[in-house]
Amino acid sequence: MSDADQLKALRVRIDSLDEKILELISERARCAQDVARVKTATLAEGEQAVFYRPEREAWVLKHIMELNKGPLDNEEIARLFREIMSSCLALEQPLRVAYLGPEGTFSQAAALKHFGHSVISKPMAAIDEVFREVVAGAVNFGVVPVENSTEGAVNHTLDSFLEHDIVICGEVELRIHHHLLVGETTKTDRITRIYSHAQSLAQCRKWLDSHYPNVERVAVSSNADAAKRVKSEWNSAAIAGDMAAQLYGLRKLAEKIEDRPDNSTRFLIIGSQEVPPTGDDKTSIIVSMRNKPGALHELLVPFHANGIDLTRIETRPSRSGKWTYVFFIDFLGHHQDPLIKDVLEKIGQEAVALKVLGSYPKAVL
Repeated sequence: MSDADQLKALRVRIDSLDEKILELISERARCAQDVARVKTATLAEGEQAVFYRPEREAWVLKHIMELNKGPLDNEEIARLFREIMSSCLALEQPLRVAYLGPEGTFSQAAALKHFGHSVISKPMAAIDEVFREVVAGAVNFGVVPVENSTEGAVNHTLDSFLEHDIVICGEVELRIHHHLLVGETTKTDRITRIYSHAQSLAQCRKWLDSHYPNVERVAVSSNADAAKRVKSEWNSAAIAGDMAAQLYGLRKLAEKIEDRPDNSTRFLIIGSQEVPPTGDDKTSIIVSMRNKPGALHELLVPFHANGIDLTRIETRPSRSGKWTYVFFIDFLGHHQDPLIKDVLEKIGQEAVALKVLGSYPKAVL
C-alpha cells in the first residue's frame, strides 16, 4: 500500500472514531440532563438542587487518570474530561464563579482550569469582593489565591477568612509563567516603568534586577490591569501571563522571566456547601490560642500524636487584640475522619477559638 493510500485509510478510521466519540459525548450529555430531572423531581418545597459535587468531580478525574494507558498523559486526559464534564454540567445548571479580575488574571485561569470553560465567570476588583459575592449567594463559587511557592501566603485571602463565614470546597494548583509584555506602540529601548501585581514583581525580582535595574516598578491591582495600562502607553511594559497577553493583544518581549522555574500558585475554591470525604482530602482550620508560653507547642502536639501530616501553617495578627495571633493550618485528612475528629476535639479544649474552614479533595489538576 502506498503512503497516500495509508494516509487515506487512517483518515477514514479517524473520521469513524470521531463519529463514535461524538455519539458517546452526546449520550453522556443526555445522561446529565436525566440527572438534573431526577434531582429536581425529588426536591422538597423551597429546596434548591445541588448539581455540582466537588467530590464526584474529583473521583471521576482520578478514575480516568488511573484508567489512562496513553499516549496522551494523565494531565492532558484529565483536562479533556474536565471540559466534557463542564459542558454537561452547564446543561443541568451553568455555574457562576467569581474570581479576582479583571479578565486575563491567573485567578481566571485557575477558575477555568478547575471548572472548565462552560462556567459563567465573573471578575471582581478585590479578593474581599469575591468572598462577599459568595456569601451573598450572587455566585455559586469563588476562586482566590492563597499561597505562592516563591512568595508565600496571600495575606488578603487569609484575612478575608477571618471576616466571612465561608466553606473551602476545593483547591487548584496553577503553574505560573510570567512574561514581559509590550504593546504595538511601545518603544522597547525607552521603557521607563514596568507594571505588575506586587506578588509578580517579587517573583521576578532577580530577573528585573539583572535586565531592568533602573526602571521603575509599579505595583497595580492585578497582572491583567498591568496589561491594560500598557496598551495605551509607549514607554511601559507589563509582567503578566499568557491569558493576559492574548486578551489584550500584547507581544512577549521576554518569556518565562520568573526567578524560580517551579513557580506555582495555589488557589482555593470557596462556596457554601460542605464536601463529603473522598479518601484523599485536605482540611483547613483557623485557630486562636491563648497568649502564653508553649501555645504553639500545645497546638501541634495532637497532630503529632495522631500522625496527621501538616501541609501548611501560617500566622496572622488577630482582630481581637494587640499582639495576639491566629494560626491558619492545612493538613491531610477529612474533618469527619475519627483521627481528625480527635485532633480537633483536643485543640478545641485549649484554643480560644477554632473554626473548620472546610475539608475538600486534594487538587487533581
